[in-house]
Amino acid sequence: MAERRAVNKYYPPDWDPSYGSANSYVGQHPLRDRARKLNEGILIVRFELPFSIWCGGCNSMLATGLRFNAEKKKVDSYYSTPIWSFRMKCCECGHWFEIRTNPKETTYDVADGARKKAEPEADIVDLSYVDEQDNQDSLLHELETAKKQKQKTVQQIQRLNSLQEASEKQWKDPDQANANLRKIFRVSYTWHFGCRYSINVFFVGRTQNSRRKSTTI
Repeated sequence: MAERRAVNKYYPPDWDPSYGSANSYVGQHPLRDRARKLNEGILIVRFELPFSIWCGGCNSMLATGLRFNAEKKKVDSYYSTPIWSFRMKCCECGHWFEIRTNPKETTYDVADGARKKAEPEADIVDLSYVDEQDNQDSLLHELETAKKQKQKTVQQIQRLNSLQEASEKQWKDPDQANANLRKIFRVSYTWHFGCRYSINVFFVGRTQNSRRKSTTI
């Protein structure tokens, strides 16, 4: 019955619906051992390292993607976003280290017990030398971008003006436009009606004779 207990589907033989849920009947939390420190605000979760770190106890390298059973706890807030702390043990020496979320930079920070491994291509950026040619290229790029954006804006304005003129021309006389649409609809309806029932049906316009007969009905 262990697999049923894992998904909360096992009910003891002496259980009765009047007792409530099976968890409350046996006196345990639905999350079981993961919630053993819930009274301290700590939840046990499975945490995967977002980057490689050096352990502060044994100085061994723990690679990206290594998973731990971590103690998750809210330690602070950045505006309305909570800052979570993940505290776990090194798998080599049992040394505790802590990693926290950084909502401001949308990343993770090593808070205690370890240090982040420097990645030359990602973390180390040499800002000691700035080439004037790069600055000139960036200025030219900004000017070209501004020129293209201005041209695009002018084209959009011209397009909007042409659409507005076409709309005003088409709906200058709403009654006549409505009559034209109704005429198109009658013709298309006649064609679809004949195709659907495989018959030739033609709707003729109103005549003086039809108007006179319609008044007598």
